[in-house]
Amino acid sequence: MPDTVTIAVDAMGGDDAPGVVLEGVEGALCADEALRIVLCGPAEVVEPFASAHERCEARAASEVIGMAEHPAGAVRAKKDSSIVVGCRLVKEGAADGFFSAGSTGACLAAGTLVMGRVRGIARPALATVIPSPVRPVVMSDIGANADCKPEYLVQFGQMASIYAEKVVGIDRPRAALLNIGEEDAKGSQFAQEAHRLMRERLGNFAGNAEGGDILSATFDVIVTDGFTGNVCLKTIEGTSKTLFKALKGIMLGSPVAKLGALALKGGLKELMTQVSPDTYGGAPLLGVKGALLVGHGSSNALAIKNGVLTTARTARADVAGIIARTVAEAPSSDGPGKAPIGGAA
Repeated sequence: MPDTVTIAVDAMGGDDAPGVVLEGVEGALCADEALRIVLCGPAEVVEPFASAHERCEARAASEVIGMAEHPAGAVRAKKDSSIVVGCRLVKEGAADGFFSAGSTGACLAAGTLVMGRVRGIARPALATVIPSPVRPVVMSDIGANADCKPEYLVQFGQMASIYAEKVVGIDRPRAALLNIGEEDAKGSQFAQEAHRLMRERLGNFAGNAEGGDILSATFDVIVTDGFTGNVCLKTIEGTSKTLFKALKGIMLGSPVAKLGALALKGGLKELMTQVSPDTYGGAPLLGVKGALLVGHGSSNALAIKNGVLTTARTARADVAGIIARTVAEAPSSDGPGKAPIGGAA
């Protein structure tokens, strides 16, 4: 029986909220008997649901942060929004983690400003599990930090490696720097300096990764800056959707093709499940004091369910605590320190 864990959930996060959020939360409660939920949102939404579900508590929030609002400004101005209230619950110890499929920028701002950074972390980073048909691959950063210093990438690699091991279940993950070639001296000055620092300070560093190494799962953890990571992730997701759409058109194009589609239906369904971003339900913000997972705005009920469950796994694994201990043992960016880190202590 897993430890009881309490996750705050933004009832108003996502394009189809609150309907799909409530459905997803109900699914998560059914799947995890040791899960407790604090549902944050308008009283008329959260209170009826909480009264009908034994392990759910309502926390009324009178404001909602919209997708188009300035993230940091909205977080500062709307202190009673569902996102800010959820993050505050984690800060105060009333919840072990927070999940939202609302504004990514607002979640990043609230995570940093309200929950707070782990001491020693220069920049919290977003990570994601790449939908590879081979095996899971964790990539970070995917958008939290468009402008980076080379030393930030060392911490991104440390944090992503911890998440890969403790939450995704990858034993002794191998981390690589996303670059334009596998040779050590490849890439821009930024990439070369990041490579040097990662080689010195990241014990599980395995070298450079090229774009073709991502879906083939040549490495377990891919490290990059937020700008490159975001473009890379959206390219993979867009290509996947386009290919599946084209394949569907071909398989429904003639009676003979339809017969073939029936024969392949089971295998195609399994493949789609393997490459679906709904499997984990969101991207963790690593480097803040607590578990925080951000779902896609278009999340369906399955994605919400899995996002809540992944947040619970992240909290139970004490990923934030392991990151804090790892950073405390890390070599200083100003000079030599202790031994290089394995990244998944």
